[in-house]
Amino acid sequence: MKLTNRSKVVSNKEMTLAEKIYLPAIFKGMGITLKHAVRTVVKGAPAVYSYPEVQKPRATIWRGHHVLKRDEEGRERCTACGLCAVACPAEAITMTAAERTKEEKHLYREEKYASVYEINMLRCIFCGMCEEACPKSAIYLTDRLVDVETNRGSFIYGKDKLVEKINERIDITTRQSEKQKNAVK
Repeated sequence: MKLTNRSKVVSNKEMTLAEKIYLPAIFKGMGITLKHAVRTVVKGAPAVYSYPEVQKPRATIWRGHHVLKRDEEGRERCTACGLCAVACPAEAITMTAAERTKEEKHLYREEKYASVYEINMLRCIFCGMCEEACPKSAIYLTDRLVDVETNRGSFIYGKDKLVEKINERIDITTRQSEKQKNAVK
């Protein structure tokens, strides 16, 4: 019984002398390299950017650094439901839920909040599934680059790097779908 129609017949035929010395493959590779070299000379060199002074333009749908949004009153939107962690195919998101006290009412929207929220940026594949799964529109991927770090531990971003500052709000309206815009209201 065949499960797929992708099976290939393998032949164990003897290689010819030209195949054994790899000359056709070498000439084929050199031909491709020469073709690219001639195209570069004729059309001109590709654009070169002096990074970081000049940044290469990125697509509007480009996904970068994560941000945990706050509402209009400055409270965190995340309710630690865990849907973003479940939706993450790389399993890069971990969180610990906690109950809000009466003194913390001005900090969190709901009775439950994420006391610990971490994203392992080395595992993250920037797919945006967490953004789509969030029912409270709490997490977004911005157009900002992830910082360069020198050790692996620095790539685990906690709430200190993820939650937006009250006086430095990040505009994500270009990334929001109509459904997300309506959910925020």
